[in-house]
Amino acid sequence: MSDRSTEERLADLEARIAELEQRSEHVPRPSAATPGDGALWVLEGIRQQGSPGGSVVYAGHLDGEEGPVEWQYGLGAEDLTGLDWAELATTLDALGNPVRLSILRAVWSGVSTVAELKEQEGFGTTGQIYHHVNLLAAAGWLTTRRRGHYVVPIDRRVPLLVILAAAKGSL
Repeated sequence: MSDRSTEERLADLEARIAELEQRSEHVPRPSAATPGDGALWVLEGIRQQGSPGGSVVYAGHLDGEEGPVEWQYGLGAEDLTGLDWAELATTLDALGNPVRLSILRAVWSGVSTVAELKEQEGFGTTGQIYHHVNLLAAAGWLTTRRRGHYVVPIDRRVPLLVILAAAKGSL
């Protein structure tokens, strides 16, 4: 049995619940923001641009070995809905495979050659790795820095993270 009384344990639990409730007050919630309060500053900027039918924008700032990478891109909603979405299948399909996503993550983390990828678990044979790397390169998600050394191109880093964030969804 515990040396602590029921009252002490209950008081401890109440204090922990109060602390959690206080912490949760500081977690941003999309539905809690109101126009003009600064919480939706990106959306406020989009509204100011005044694109008919709405807009979709993504942006990011990353610190990397080459220095900071800043990227923003936007299209009107009508431009996006007017696209032939099937034409984007190759680019999206390249990301739709767990091995290719793992290869991208490894390259992002500094692995740069097929030989280094072969040393890692789960990427398959050298031929299979080349197959995946070639698909990623054809879709623009990988490029060669020098012969046989792959990198995620600077101009695809923020878009890749945006796609991953969108796939994850809200918390």
